[in-house]
Amino acid sequence: MTEPKIPRYIAIEGPIGVGKSSLAKILAQKYASRLVKEDVAGNPFLERFYENPRKFAFQTQLFFLLSRYRQQRELAQGDLFEAGLVCDYILAKDKIFALINLEDDEISLYESIYKLLVSTLPKPDLVIYLQARPEVLLSRVRKRGIAYERNISLDYLRTLSDAYNEYFFHYNETPLLVVNTSEIDFVESPRDLEHLVREVKSVKRGTQHYIPLGSR
Repeated sequence: MTEPKIPRYIAIEGPIGVGKSSLAKILAQKYASRLVKEDVAGNPFLERFYENPRKFAFQTQLFFLLSRYRQQRELAQGDLFEAGLVCDYILAKDKIFALINLEDDEISLYESIYKLLVSTLPKPDLVIYLQARPEVLLSRVRKRGIAYERNISLDYLRTLSDAYNEYFFHYNETPLLVVNTSEIDFVESPRDLEHLVREVKSVKRGTQHYIPLGSR
């Protein structure tokens, strides 16, 4: 019996600190795929946003939207799927953050721009949505010690997790694998990674949930 193959274009999503970039890097290396990572640190407004969210929310979000769109358009124009592709975000994440951080009048302007951009982009063969309890997310954020994340609060991570859960509860654009990562460590545990990869290969259509018991 032929072993199932990993999808050719995988996108990984989830809130801050959940392990998107780590999993994307692992899968890309394991299957010799191209790794596409968003340039979060390249946003010149981000640190100021975490210090004063109300003042810098719109500039931060618009920079992210255009930066993510340009990167996704490059993927659409090139023959980049031949060897496989793993991306650590989908453009929809931008809208999730926008709805949390922007005022109503700003959201109206933002959505008019977003709608013009999103319809032109390729869709993944599989989206992996990583979840974790907000307390776990905060612990991971503190552990990695990125300077511009030092002002992220537990309340903000709760709000963000709720927004992600709401979005993916209604998601039906591509096959979707929802993974609860609160009790596993796919970076340090080969067993956890092996079980997760097995689930990735098993998704064919619709939404599939994976709630592992974990190695801890």
